[in-house]
Amino acid sequence: MRSWVVVAGLLLLLQLVLVLGAVRLPRCTDPRRCTVPPRRYTPDWPSLDSRPLPAWFDEAKFGVFLHWGVFSVPAWGSEWFWWHWQGEKLPQYESFMKENYPPDFSYADFGPRFTARFFHPDSWADLFEAAGAKYVVLTTKHHEGYTNWPSPVSWNWNSKDVGPHRDLVGELGTAIRKRNIRYGLYHSLLEWFHPLYLRDKKNGFKTQYFVHAKTMPELYDLVNRYKPDLIWSDGEWECPDTYWNSTDFLAWLYNDSPVKDEVVVNDRWGQNCSCHHGGYYNCKDKFQPETLPDHKWEMCTSIDQRSWGYRRDMEMADIASESTIISELVQTVSLGGNYLLNIGPTKDGLIVPIFQERLLAVGKWLSINGEAIYASKPWRVQSEKNSVWYTSKGLAVYAILLHWPEDGILSLISPITTSTTEVTMLGIQNDLKWSPNPGKGLLVFLPQLPPSALPTEFAWTIKLTGVK
Repeated sequence: MRSWVVVAGLLLLLQLVLVLGAVRLPRCTDPRRCTVPPRRYTPDWPSLDSRPLPAWFDEAKFGVFLHWGVFSVPAWGSEWFWWHWQGEKLPQYESFMKENYPPDFSYADFGPRFTARFFHPDSWADLFEAAGAKYVVLTTKHHEGYTNWPSPVSWNWNSKDVGPHRDLVGELGTAIRKRNIRYGLYHSLLEWFHPLYLRDKKNGFKTQYFVHAKTMPELYDLVNRYKPDLIWSDGEWECPDTYWNSTDFLAWLYNDSPVKDEVVVNDRWGQNCSCHHGGYYNCKDKFQPETLPDHKWEMCTSIDQRSWGYRRDMEMADIASESTIISELVQTVSLGGNYLLNIGPTKDGLIVPIFQERLLAVGKWLSINGEAIYASKPWRVQSEKNSVWYTSKGLAVYAILLHWPEDGILSLISPITTSTTEVTMLGIQNDLKWSPNPGKGLLVFLPQLPPSALPTEFAWTIKLTGVK
């Protein structure tokens, strides 16, 4: 009897298996409901570095950087004023203070004078839009520790408690996003004279009092409060990333933060990270590679070539020319980078005319030549003799001239012409005449126009279609 029961049970089980095998599960017809769960990143560099860079950043190409803080009050020397004065005790800074301020004047006394009285965020945003910027990065906190938002862990040393009595980060963010420009936030990990940072430093960075009490609470607060598209980290050079807990923060940022899908970060997360770990690479200030890097990068530079913050002792010889700025932009994009151009507003919240003029010159140039810049890709050849730089988009190749040939004939060696090759100049309607180069490539006969009739004063773009 028992054997019969066992056999019957096995037969029933076999029948059930056959029935289930014949049943087809319903096919997934709605991709939104059938996507694979998003990957979770672990707090280590191999995992974090494998995250694809959100596409918007590579497409943006050009951004505006803003260094603004209490250092804008003395506005002398550079934004490192406090360190040069009381950290290094440089004689010229000590003399400046003796000649201009009372004997007992402290750096904290500059705070109430950082008024931002004439800061009109919509006017700033209008300027950045006219400049052609696709993203803007504001200093939320420099190495001095003063925060441009009401940081809950920077009591009485923030823009709500002292100085403007305004949330500068929030106000500018609202204005920027009205114009469909991406908003990035610069944040310094370290603070020169914070007691907890100095305590950790004295302990050989074996303790993390400053990280737990100041750095990380601020980063989480900035992300949750303002939902930035980009975090531009800095102030990393004295300590390894393990001191800063950088990988833990980035894992949360990529996995669970409100901006996990769109946020972009740079590479300044510890003294061992620059040019090696993070999102895109800065490598160093004003970084300019000579050949095409294999990783997305950004050149950050300043219109005032001697300072990032505004300074009253600025001279015209220190100001980058329009042609220099546009040449750097072209070369940077040709080599696959983004160009982040810095200005320093005054303590009152004004952007001085020379900075406005330079930004508007970039915008004017981009209004004609932006097709060759925005969302472009590096071509198989980046430059010829450093006077012609190439970009590409779809089937088009763009050759950007930095110098107009004296005879009006441009010789391009790299493009391979075909029976469908066409040549135009951005900003001019008619096609340009061309002929095969006796060697290789092609000769382009540039338009015979007076300089005032050309689409731009410098850096002219030749568009090539039907070339290899």
